This record gives sequence, C-alpha cells and structure tokens, in this order.
Amino acid sequence: MKRIIIAVLAMLTLPSAMANFKEGTHFEVVRQTATAKPEVIEFFSYYCPHCFRFEPVAEEIKASLPEGVSFKKNHVSFLGGPMGEEMARAYATAEVLKTEKTFSAAMFDAIHRQGQRFSGRDDIRKIFVATGVDGADVDAASESFVVNGMLAQMDKNTMTYQIRGVPAVVVNGKYQVNTGSVKSVEELVELVNFLVAKND
Repeated sequence: MKRIIIAVLAMLTLPSAMANFKEGTHFEVVRQTATAKPEVIEFFSYYCPHCFRFEPVAEEIKASLPEGVSFKKNHVSFLGGPMGEEMARAYATAEVLKTEKTFSAAMFDAIHRQGQRFSGRDDIRKIFVATGVDGADVDAASESFVVNGMLAQMDKNTMTYQIRGVPAVVVNGKYQVNTGSVKSVEELVELVNFLVAKND
C-alpha cells in the first residue's frame, strides 16, 4: 500500500500536460533537421502589442530552460512598414551595445503606453539616448558590419521558418509552438521544455 501511495504522489509531481503535447495541436514541425545544439528563438516586433504583453512570458521561458540551452530573440521586419527594418536594426544595435533589455523596455513603453510614433532613425536614436546610451555610439553601431550581419540573419530566420505572425516561438530549429493551444503560462513553459528535450 505504501508503495502505491508513493507512486501516485510521484505521478502527481510530474508536469500534468507533458505527456499530452501533440504535433498538429500544440506544435508544428517546420524543418526536418534540428539544430546541433538546443535553442529557443522568440520572433517578435516592437510594433506588436501581443509581443509587448508576451515579454514577461518570454522571460519565464528563458529562466526555465536547462543549462546550455540558448534563448534568442529575432526581431521581424514585416511590421511597421518602412520602420519595420529600422526597428529590427535598432534591436540589433541594442544587442551589440549590450543595452537590449533597457532599450527594449523603453521602446515597448514608448509605442504601446505613450503612443509615440516613429518616422525615422533619429526618433529611435532619441530612445537610446534617453536610456543613457551615447548617441555617437548608437550611430557607429547601427551601421556596423556586425549589426548589418545580424539584420541579415534575422531576416533569413524569418524566411526560413516562414514566420508570418508574432510572437512566435521556434524550438531547436525544428518545432514551432502553437501558443494558442495552451491555457496558462506554466503550460507554455512545459511545452517549450518538452520540445527542447524532444529528440525525434
């Protein structure tokens, strides 16, 4: 009897939905070959209100990942008209300047809380400066070889995984999460970690 009770308690401590995640419902296979190392990529845009609300969820996913699993963000260029690419460039610039977290928070706030409109790179530069970054550093980084390379890679990722809406989460370069298939943040975190560990 004691063994049965212990077994039941052990089962109750397991993630409730993990065994029930199914291809076609909770995730889609977007490529047949997985990346060499496990990784999670979040596709987003500063212009996307859902991405703005998804930020704390993304942080929970990142914090939950096993050691050695990378979490990357990929700004898409297809939202915002001509400013779409400028916002993607701004994200890459913030990454290079190691101010991404502060800059992204300020940019999301400016767009979705303050209703600020952006018409050019100078408007973006002001956000950088407002967060304490030297304008000259912004100018130098935004046209650097590294930022241009990051921008090209983000556009390539968007096309490779056929991303048409954001936020989108791709795991191991093989599985795209159906975020609408889960009922809670906890279940989404479980789903992402299930896919991270999936090896078939």
